[in-house]
Amino acid sequence: MSTFESFDLFPTIKKALAQKGYTSPTPIQAQSIPHLMQGSDLLGIAQTGTGKTAAFSLPIIDRMAKSPLKIRPARVRALILTPTRELAAQIEDNIKYYSEGLNLKCAVIFGGVGHRKQIIQMGTGVDILVATPGRLLDLMGDGHVLFDQLEVFVLDEADRMLDMGFIHDVKKVMVKLPKKRQTLLFSATMPKDISTLAASLLKNPKRVEVTPQSTTVERIEQKILFVDRANKPLLLKDILHKNQNKSVLVFTRTKHGANRVVKHLDAAAIKSAAIHGNKSQNAREKALGDFRAQKIQVLVATDIAARGIDVSHVGLVINYDLPDDAKSYVHRIGRTARAGRKGIALSFCDGTEKNLLHDIEKLIQIKIPVQTDHEYPSDGANLQGVSTKTDSSRRFRGRKKSTPKKKRVGQKTNELTR
Repeated sequence: MSTFESFDLFPTIKKALAQKGYTSPTPIQAQSIPHLMQGSDLLGIAQTGTGKTAAFSLPIIDRMAKSPLKIRPARVRALILTPTRELAAQIEDNIKYYSEGLNLKCAVIFGGVGHRKQIIQMGTGVDILVATPGRLLDLMGDGHVLFDQLEVFVLDEADRMLDMGFIHDVKKVMVKLPKKRQTLLFSATMPKDISTLAASLLKNPKRVEVTPQSTTVERIEQKILFVDRANKPLLLKDILHKNQNKSVLVFTRTKHGANRVVKHLDAAAIKSAAIHGNKSQNAREKALGDFRAQKIQVLVATDIAARGIDVSHVGLVINYDLPDDAKSYVHRIGRTARAGRKGIALSFCDGTEKNLLHDIEKLIQIKIPVQTDHEYPSDGANLQGVSTKTDSSRRFRGRKKSTPKKKRVGQKTNELTR
Protein backbone atom coordinates (compact mmCIF):
# COMPACT_ATOMS: atom_id res chain seq x y z
CA MET A 1 0.00 0.00 0.00
CA SER A 2 1.46 3.30 -1.07
CA THR A 3 -0.75 5.85 0.75
CA PHE A 4 -2.64 6.18 4.01
CA GLU A 5 -5.80 6.51 1.92
CA SER A 6 -5.32 2.85 1.00
CA PHE A 7 -5.95 1.78 4.60
CA ASP A 8 -9.47 1.37 5.90
CA LEU A 9 -8.85 3.89 8.66
CA PHE A 10 -11.66 5.85 10.28
CA PRO A 11 -12.38 8.94 8.11
CA THR A 12 -11.49 11.41 10.87
CA ILE A 13 -8.07 9.80 11.20
CA LYS A 14 -7.46 10.07 7.46
CA LYS A 15 -8.50 13.70 7.59
CA ALA A 16 -6.09 14.43 10.46
CA LEU A 17 -3.23 12.74 8.60
CA ALA A 18 -3.99 14.64 5.41
CA GLN A 19 -4.10 17.96 7.28
CA LYS A 20 -0.67 17.20 8.71
CA GLY A 21 0.67 16.40 5.25
CA TYR A 22 1.08 12.66 5.86
CA THR A 23 0.44 10.75 2.64
CA SER A 24 2.80 7.76 2.34
CA PRO A 25 3.41 5.26 5.15
CA THR A 26 6.92 4.18 6.11
CA PRO A 27 7.83 0.50 5.61
CA ILE A 28 7.08 -0.42 9.24
CA GLN A 29 3.70 1.31 8.97
CA ALA A 30 2.86 -0.24 5.59
CA GLN A 31 3.62 -3.74 6.86
CA SER A 32 2.21 -3.46 10.39
CA ILE A 33 -1.05 -1.52 10.06
CA PRO A 34 -2.97 -4.09 7.95
CA HIS A 35 -2.11 -6.93 10.40
CA LEU A 36 -3.03 -4.83 13.42
CA MET A 37 -6.34 -3.71 11.93
CA GLN A 38 -7.20 -7.40 11.55
CA GLY A 39 -6.54 -7.94 15.27
CA SER A 40 -3.33 -9.97 14.99
CA ASP A 41 -0.58 -9.96 17.58
CA LEU A 42 2.61 -8.44 16.20
CA LEU A 43 6.36 -8.69 16.72
CA GLY A 44 7.95 -5.60 15.19
CA ILE A 45 11.71 -5.25 14.79
CA ALA A 46 12.57 -1.74 13.73
CA GLN A 47 15.22 0.81 14.44
CA THR A 48 14.42 4.12 16.03
CA GLY A 49 13.23 6.76 13.58
CA THR A 50 11.34 4.33 11.34
CA GLY A 51 7.85 5.55 12.28
CA LYS A 52 6.74 2.72 14.53
CA THR A 53 4.79 5.00 16.90
CA ALA A 54 2.28 5.65 14.12
CA ALA A 55 2.48 1.97 13.13
CA PHE A 56 0.91 0.90 16.43
CA SER A 57 -1.04 4.01 17.45
CA LEU A 58 -3.08 4.49 14.23
CA PRO A 59 -4.71 1.01 14.42
CA ILE A 60 -5.42 1.56 18.15
CA ILE A 61 -7.06 4.93 17.49
CA ASP A 62 -9.02 3.36 14.61
CA ARG A 63 -10.23 0.59 16.91
CA MET A 64 -11.38 3.05 19.57
CA ALA A 65 -13.14 5.27 17.00
CA LYS A 66 -15.01 2.42 15.29
CA SER A 67 -16.03 0.69 18.52
CA PRO A 68 -16.76 3.37 21.14
CA LEU A 69 -17.20 2.03 24.65
CA LYS A 70 -18.19 3.57 27.96
CA ILE A 71 -15.09 3.36 30.14
CA ARG A 72 -15.55 2.77 33.85
CA PRO A 73 -13.46 4.62 36.46
CA ALA A 74 -9.77 3.61 36.58
CA ARG A 75 -10.16 1.43 33.50
CA VAL A 76 -8.18 1.57 30.26
CA ARG A 77 -8.81 0.10 26.82
CA ALA A 78 -5.25 0.25 25.47
CA LEU A 79 -2.00 0.29 27.42
CA ILE A 80 1.30 1.40 25.85
CA LEU A 81 4.27 0.62 28.08
CA THR A 82 7.53 2.44 27.33
CA PRO A 83 10.86 2.88 29.18
CA THR A 84 11.34 6.64 29.58
CA ARG A 85 9.36 9.73 30.49
CA GLU A 86 10.40 11.54 27.33
CA LEU A 87 9.27 8.70 25.10
CA ALA A 88 5.97 8.35 26.98
CA ALA A 89 5.24 12.07 26.57
CA GLN A 90 6.23 11.91 22.90
CA ILE A 91 3.88 8.99 22.22
CA GLU A 92 0.99 10.77 23.95
CA ASP A 93 1.63 13.87 21.83
CA ASN A 94 1.58 11.76 18.65
CA ILE A 95 -1.66 10.03 19.64
CA LYS A 96 -3.33 13.39 20.26
CA TYR A 97 -1.92 14.52 16.92
CA TYR A 98 -3.37 11.55 15.01
CA SER A 99 -6.73 11.51 16.85
CA GLU A 100 -7.55 15.19 16.39
CA GLY A 101 -11.31 15.54 15.94
CA LEU A 102 -12.12 12.35 17.85
CA ASN A 103 -13.45 12.31 21.39
CA LEU A 104 -10.81 9.96 22.74
CA LYS A 105 -9.37 10.14 26.24
CA CYS A 106 -5.61 9.71 26.34
CA ALA A 107 -3.41 9.98 29.42
CA VAL A 108 0.26 9.60 30.26
CA ILE A 109 1.71 8.57 33.62
CA PHE A 110 5.37 8.51 34.63
CA GLY A 111 7.58 9.24 37.61
CA GLY A 112 9.32 12.47 38.52
CA VAL A 113 6.08 14.41 38.96
CA GLY A 114 3.26 14.36 41.50
CA HIS A 115 0.69 11.57 41.58
CA ARG A 116 -2.40 13.73 42.05
CA LYS A 117 -3.00 14.87 38.46
CA GLN A 118 -2.43 11.34 37.15
CA ILE A 119 -4.85 9.88 39.70
CA ILE A 120 -7.50 12.44 38.72
CA GLN A 121 -7.04 11.56 35.03
CA MET A 122 -7.56 7.87 35.75
CA GLY A 123 -10.60 8.61 37.89
CA THR A 124 -12.92 8.68 34.86
CA GLY A 125 -11.05 6.00 32.90
CA VAL A 126 -9.18 6.52 29.62
CA ASP A 127 -9.21 5.00 26.14
CA ILE A 128 -5.41 4.97 25.74
CA LEU A 129 -2.87 5.04 28.56
CA VAL A 130 0.84 5.60 27.91
CA ALA A 131 2.99 4.73 30.92
CA THR A 132 6.43 3.93 32.29
CA PRO A 133 6.62 0.75 34.41
CA GLY A 134 7.51 2.17 37.86
CA ARG A 135 4.78 4.78 38.22
CA LEU A 136 2.23 2.46 36.60
CA LEU A 137 2.92 -0.18 39.25
CA ASP A 138 2.52 2.46 41.98
CA LEU A 139 -0.92 3.47 40.69
CA MET A 140 -1.94 -0.13 40.09
CA GLY A 141 -1.00 -1.00 43.68
CA ASP A 142 -3.28 1.75 44.98
CA GLY A 143 -6.18 0.66 42.77
CA HIS A 144 -6.06 3.67 40.44
CA VAL A 145 -5.43 1.60 37.27
CA LEU A 146 -7.48 -1.52 36.49
CA PHE A 147 -7.35 -3.70 33.38
CA ASP A 148 -10.64 -5.59 33.15
CA GLN A 149 -11.59 -3.50 30.07
CA LEU A 150 -8.17 -3.76 28.40
CA GLU A 151 -8.21 -4.73 24.72
CA VAL A 152 -4.70 -3.86 23.46
CA PHE A 153 -1.27 -4.02 25.11
CA VAL A 154 1.83 -2.51 23.46
CA LEU A 155 5.32 -3.12 24.82
CA ASP A 156 7.50 -0.51 23.12
CA GLU A 157 11.32 -0.47 23.09
CA ALA A 158 11.47 -3.91 24.70
CA ASP A 159 15.25 -4.19 24.43
CA ARG A 160 15.65 -0.80 26.12
CA MET A 161 13.39 -2.03 28.94
CA LEU A 162 15.82 -4.91 29.37
CA ASP A 163 18.89 -2.65 29.24
CA MET A 164 17.44 -0.31 31.88
CA GLY A 165 16.54 -3.12 34.27
CA PHE A 166 12.76 -2.70 33.91
CA ILE A 167 12.00 -6.19 32.68
CA HIS A 168 10.89 -7.42 36.14
CA ASP A 169 8.49 -4.48 36.44
CA VAL A 170 7.15 -5.30 32.98
CA LYS A 171 6.45 -8.88 34.06
CA LYS A 172 4.61 -7.61 37.16
CA VAL A 173 2.34 -5.57 34.90
CA MET A 174 1.85 -8.46 32.47
CA VAL A 175 0.39 -10.82 35.09
CA LYS A 176 -2.40 -8.29 35.77
CA LEU A 177 -3.50 -8.08 32.13
CA PRO A 178 -6.45 -10.11 30.78
CA LYS A 179 -5.46 -13.14 28.74
CA LYS A 180 -7.81 -12.16 25.92
CA ARG A 181 -6.14 -9.15 24.30
CA GLN A 182 -4.19 -8.02 21.26
CA THR A 183 -0.48 -7.73 22.07
CA LEU A 184 2.23 -5.83 20.21
CA LEU A 185 5.94 -5.97 20.99
CA PHE A 186 8.40 -3.62 19.33
CA SER A 187 12.17 -3.77 19.69
CA ALA A 188 15.16 -2.40 17.80
CA THR A 189 17.15 -5.57 18.49
CA MET A 190 16.16 -9.13 19.31
CA PRO A 191 18.50 -10.60 21.95
CA LYS A 192 17.66 -13.99 23.47
CA ASP A 193 15.88 -12.52 26.52
CA ILE A 194 13.55 -10.48 24.30
CA SER A 195 12.85 -13.50 22.08
CA THR A 196 11.87 -15.46 25.20
CA LEU A 197 9.66 -12.61 26.41
CA ALA A 198 7.99 -12.32 23.00
CA ALA A 199 7.23 -16.05 22.98
CA SER A 200 5.49 -15.75 26.36
CA LEU A 201 3.53 -12.62 25.42
CA LEU A 202 2.40 -13.14 21.82
CA LYS A 203 -0.05 -15.60 20.28
CA ASN A 204 0.62 -16.57 16.67
CA PRO A 205 2.14 -13.16 15.98
CA LYS A 206 2.85 -11.60 12.63
CA ARG A 207 6.53 -10.69 12.38
CA VAL A 208 7.59 -7.45 10.73
CA GLU A 209 11.26 -6.57 10.33
CA VAL A 210 12.17 -3.53 8.30
CA THR A 211 15.92 -3.29 8.94
CA PRO A 212 18.62 -5.79 9.92
CA GLN A 213 19.09 -6.16 13.65
CA SER A 214 21.61 -3.90 15.40
CA THR A 215 22.52 -1.87 12.32
CA THR A 216 22.59 1.89 12.04
CA VAL A 217 20.41 3.97 9.75
CA GLU A 218 22.10 4.07 6.35
CA ARG A 219 21.35 7.75 5.81
CA ILE A 220 23.63 8.74 8.71
CA GLU A 221 27.19 9.75 7.90
CA GLN A 222 29.36 8.47 10.75
CA LYS A 223 32.85 9.66 11.73
CA ILE A 224 35.28 9.00 14.60
CA LEU A 225 37.41 11.90 15.87
CA PHE A 226 40.37 10.85 18.03
CA VAL A 227 41.02 13.49 20.66
CA ASP A 228 42.58 13.72 24.12
CA ARG A 229 39.99 13.93 26.87
CA ALA A 230 41.24 17.36 27.98
CA ASN A 231 40.63 18.70 24.48
CA LYS A 232 37.08 17.42 24.09
CA PRO A 233 35.46 20.72 25.25
CA LEU A 234 37.60 22.68 22.78
CA LEU A 235 36.81 20.33 19.90
CA LEU A 236 33.10 20.43 20.72
CA LYS A 237 33.00 24.24 20.72
CA ASP A 238 34.94 24.35 17.44
CA ILE A 239 32.46 21.98 15.74
CA LEU A 240 29.44 23.86 17.08
CA HIS A 241 30.78 27.19 15.85
CA LYS A 242 31.16 25.63 12.40
CA ASN A 243 27.60 24.24 12.50
CA GLN A 244 25.69 27.20 13.89
CA ASN A 245 22.77 26.56 11.55
CA LYS A 246 22.25 22.99 12.82
CA SER A 247 20.36 21.70 15.85
CA VAL A 248 22.87 19.49 17.66
CA LEU A 249 22.30 16.67 20.13
CA VAL A 250 25.30 15.87 22.34
CA PHE A 251 25.51 12.64 24.36
CA THR A 252 27.58 12.18 27.50
CA ARG A 253 28.09 9.07 29.60
CA THR A 254 27.13 10.64 32.95
CA LYS A 255 24.74 13.24 34.35
CA HIS A 256 27.61 15.27 35.83
CA GLY A 257 29.35 15.11 32.47
CA ALA A 258 26.26 16.57 30.79
CA ASN A 259 26.19 19.44 33.29
CA ARG A 260 29.89 20.14 32.71
CA VAL A 261 29.40 20.30 28.95
CA VAL A 262 26.54 22.81 29.35
CA LYS A 263 28.77 24.90 31.62
CA HIS A 264 31.53 24.95 28.97
CA LEU A 265 29.05 25.91 26.25
CA ASP A 266 27.46 28.66 28.34
CA ALA A 267 30.94 30.16 28.80
CA ALA A 268 31.32 30.14 25.01
CA ALA A 269 27.92 31.86 24.52
CA ILE A 270 26.44 28.74 22.90
CA LYS A 271 22.80 28.25 23.93
CA SER A 272 22.34 24.78 25.40
CA ALA A 273 20.52 22.77 28.05
CA ALA A 274 20.97 19.38 29.71
CA ILE A 275 18.44 16.59 30.01
CA HIS A 276 19.05 13.65 32.35
CA GLY A 277 17.66 11.73 35.31
CA ASN A 278 18.62 14.26 37.98
CA LYS A 279 16.61 17.00 36.29
CA SER A 280 13.02 17.59 37.36
CA GLN A 281 10.33 16.68 34.87
CA ASN A 282 9.50 20.35 34.34
CA ALA A 283 13.16 21.12 33.62
CA ARG A 284 13.41 18.22 31.19
CA GLU A 285 10.25 19.24 29.37
CA LYS A 286 11.43 22.86 29.16
CA ALA A 287 14.83 21.83 27.78
CA LEU A 288 13.26 19.55 25.20
CA GLY A 289 10.64 22.17 24.32
CA ASP A 290 13.27 24.88 23.85
CA PHE A 291 15.33 22.54 21.67
CA ARG A 292 12.31 21.54 19.59
CA ALA A 293 11.40 25.23 19.15
CA GLN A 294 15.04 25.96 18.23
CA LYS A 295 15.42 28.46 21.07
CA ILE A 296 18.66 26.64 21.93
CA GLN A 297 21.14 25.13 19.51
CA VAL A 298 22.38 22.24 21.65
CA LEU A 299 20.68 19.64 23.83
CA VAL A 300 23.07 17.64 26.01
CA ALA A 301 21.68 14.27 27.10
CA THR A 302 22.55 11.00 28.77
CA ASP A 303 21.48 7.63 27.38
CA ILE A 304 18.18 7.75 29.25
CA ALA A 305 17.03 10.18 26.54
CA ALA A 306 18.50 8.31 23.56
CA ARG A 307 15.15 6.86 22.48
CA GLY A 308 12.92 9.56 23.89
CA ILE A 309 13.87 12.49 21.69
CA ASP A 310 11.97 12.77 18.44
CA VAL A 311 12.99 16.10 16.90
CA SER A 312 12.97 16.02 13.11
CA HIS A 313 15.41 18.89 12.63
CA VAL A 314 18.38 17.35 14.49
CA GLY A 315 21.13 17.69 11.89
CA LEU A 316 24.06 16.50 13.95
CA VAL A 317 24.59 14.04 16.81
CA ILE A 318 27.86 14.21 18.75
CA ASN A 319 28.95 11.41 21.04
CA TYR A 320 31.05 13.45 23.45
CA ASP A 321 31.68 10.18 25.32
CA LEU A 322 31.30 6.76 23.74
CA PRO A 323 28.61 4.71 25.50
CA ASP A 324 29.43 1.79 27.76
CA ASP A 325 26.78 -0.29 25.99
CA ALA A 326 27.43 -0.57 22.25
CA LYS A 327 23.69 -0.84 21.50
CA SER A 328 23.21 2.65 22.90
CA TYR A 329 25.37 3.98 20.06
CA VAL A 330 22.74 2.85 17.55
CA HIS A 331 19.95 4.53 19.49
CA ARG A 332 21.95 7.73 20.00
CA ILE A 333 22.81 8.32 16.38
CA GLY A 334 19.29 7.39 15.37
CA ARG A 335 18.16 10.74 16.78
CA THR A 336 19.30 12.30 13.50
CA ALA A 337 18.16 11.36 9.98
CA ARG A 338 14.54 11.50 11.13
CA ALA A 339 11.57 11.52 8.77
CA GLY A 340 13.64 10.56 5.72
CA ARG A 341 16.30 13.22 6.20
CA LYS A 342 20.04 12.67 6.12
CA GLY A 343 22.12 13.11 9.24
CA ILE A 344 25.65 13.23 10.62
CA ALA A 345 27.01 11.50 13.72
CA LEU A 346 30.45 12.44 15.08
CA SER A 347 31.98 10.43 17.91
CA PHE A 348 34.86 11.63 20.08
CA CYS A 349 37.22 8.88 21.18
CA ASP A 350 40.08 9.31 23.64
CA GLY A 351 42.71 6.73 24.51
CA THR A 352 40.62 5.17 27.28
CA GLU A 353 37.66 4.53 24.98
CA LYS A 354 39.29 2.30 22.37
CA ASN A 355 37.66 -0.87 23.69
CA LEU A 356 34.26 0.83 23.56
CA LEU A 357 34.87 1.79 19.93
CA HIS A 358 35.86 -1.80 19.16
CA ASP A 359 32.59 -3.06 20.70
CA ILE A 360 30.54 -0.58 18.65
CA GLU A 361 32.20 -1.51 15.36
CA LYS A 362 31.78 -5.19 16.16
CA LEU A 363 28.06 -4.65 16.77
CA ILE A 364 27.33 -2.57 13.67
CA GLN A 365 29.76 -4.64 11.58
CA ILE A 366 31.50 -1.71 9.94
CA LYS A 367 34.68 0.27 10.50
CA ILE A 368 33.64 3.85 11.21
CA PRO A 369 35.71 6.27 9.10
CA VAL A 370 38.21 8.40 11.01
CA GLN A 371 38.15 12.17 10.57
CA THR A 372 41.65 13.54 11.04
CA ASP A 373 41.20 17.09 9.73
CA HIS A 374 40.14 18.69 13.00
CA GLU A 375 41.92 21.13 15.29
CA TYR A 376 42.75 18.77 18.18
CA PRO A 377 43.91 15.39 16.82
CA SER A 378 45.42 13.01 19.34
CA ASP A 379 48.59 11.12 18.42
CA GLY A 380 48.15 8.57 21.18
CA ALA A 381 44.50 7.87 20.44
CA ASN A 382 45.23 7.34 16.76
CA LEU A 383 47.41 4.35 17.56
CA GLN A 384 44.80 1.70 16.92
CA GLY A 385 44.99 -1.90 17.94
CA VAL A 386 46.78 -1.24 21.21
CA SER A 387 45.43 -1.98 24.65
CA THR A 388 43.48 0.49 26.75
CA LYS A 389 46.35 0.56 29.22
CA THR A 390 48.80 1.62 26.52
CA ASP A 391 46.36 4.21 25.21
CA SER A 392 45.98 5.72 28.66
CA SER A 393 49.73 6.11 29.09
CA ARG A 394 50.02 7.97 25.77
CA ARG A 395 46.80 9.95 25.65
CA PHE A 396 48.32 13.29 26.70
CA ARG A 397 50.74 13.48 23.79
CA GLY A 398 48.37 15.19 21.36
CA ARG A 399 47.71 18.35 23.38
CA LYS A 400 48.47 21.72 21.93
CA LYS A 401 50.69 22.54 24.89
CA SER A 402 53.95 20.59 24.50
CA THR A 403 55.63 18.50 27.18
CA PRO A 404 59.40 18.26 27.81
CA LYS A 405 59.50 15.17 25.57
CA LYS A 406 59.15 17.14 22.36
CA LYS A 407 60.27 14.33 20.09
CA ARG A 408 57.34 12.26 21.26
CA VAL A 409 54.93 15.13 20.69
CA GLY A 410 56.23 15.69 17.18
CA GLN A 411 55.22 12.25 15.90
CA LYS A 412 52.93 12.35 12.90
CA THR A 413 49.27 11.66 13.62
CA ASN A 414 49.04 9.18 10.76
CA GLU A 415 52.15 7.22 11.74
CA LEU A 416 50.06 4.12 12.29
CA THR A 417 46.82 3.56 10.46
CA ARG A 418 43.98 1.13 10.84
